[in-house]
Amino acid sequence: MKKQLYLLTFLFILCFPAVSQSQRTYNATLSDYAYRYPVNYLEVEQEGQKFKMAYMDVSPPAPFKNPQTVLLLHGKNFLGAYWQQTMHFLAGQGFRVVVPDQLGFGKSDKAEVQYSFHQLAQHTRHLLEHLKISEAVVVGHSMGGMLATRFALMYPEATTKLVLENPIGLEDYRRIVPYRNLDELYQEELKRTETGIRDYHKTYYTSWKPAYDEWVRIPAAQLRSPDYPLVARVAAHTYAMIYEQPVVYEFSQLTMPVLLAIGLEDRTVVGKAYIKSEEERKKYGQYPQLGQQTAGAIPNARLLELKGVGHIPHIEAPEQFHKALLEFLKQ
Repeated sequence: MKKQLYLLTFLFILCFPAVSQSQRTYNATLSDYAYRYPVNYLEVEQEGQKFKMAYMDVSPPAPFKNPQTVLLLHGKNFLGAYWQQTMHFLAGQGFRVVVPDQLGFGKSDKAEVQYSFHQLAQHTRHLLEHLKISEAVVVGHSMGGMLATRFALMYPEATTKLVLENPIGLEDYRRIVPYRNLDELYQEELKRTETGIRDYHKTYYTSWKPAYDEWVRIPAAQLRSPDYPLVARVAAHTYAMIYEQPVVYEFSQLTMPVLLAIGLEDRTVVGKAYIKSEEERKKYGQYPQLGQQTAGAIPNARLLELKGVGHIPHIEAPEQFHKALLEFLKQ
């Protein structure tokens, strides 16, 4: 009987093989991709339309009362789920952790609207109000660092502390990178391939590990979706937002304590491929110098320099990053 069961199982596998990662398809809002923590949705309005904004809200274990809230803001080529290690760590240390997928990213709606850091900050503030959170420590990585800066400038009363983890926008890309209009950016997005996405992600780290491939497989699976043209159009809009809306000139206006965490091997420049000269490309995205320059511009900043770490310390060097983050939160 057992032999017959094994044979039937074997024949079933042969006839109905599992869908491989390379065949998987995700729609615009990643409906079939499971985050580690429960996802909720908030309705937001923009340009006379209503959209769903996804978010995670994780509370610490029961013994912790009146927890401080930490708001985690993701980068452009990512989604809230890539904060999962940091969420687990912070909740275990007694913090409430709120992680939105910004409109146009992750499980949130891909809205064809004008994107601005001001509007994203307003949506984020609306989320905190919805959750009855009056203030939070705001942590932003990469593009999330630009958004976190804008949020802190707009809502200083709601920002107790600010953490900028390898933020982009430490230099004015308009002075560095040749301009591309939305149609040109959209056509570039349509040319994306899984290999190209992986090659770009490899520049984020000092050495590649199989675990990092998770953040490649997700956008690669969207390439195969009928929704991808919409995803591509939104990606073009958010690139334009980064390019056209610098925050670099306003760091001196930040009034709250700031932790600037810099992986010293990072060389990220948004639109670097559009710079024709290799010699010119090497002049920019020099995070060792940009980190010191930015820390000097912020009145109450502490600079954390992480040697041998690239663009994403919370993934590449989580123990170092989490230790420094916790020390800053408890000061």
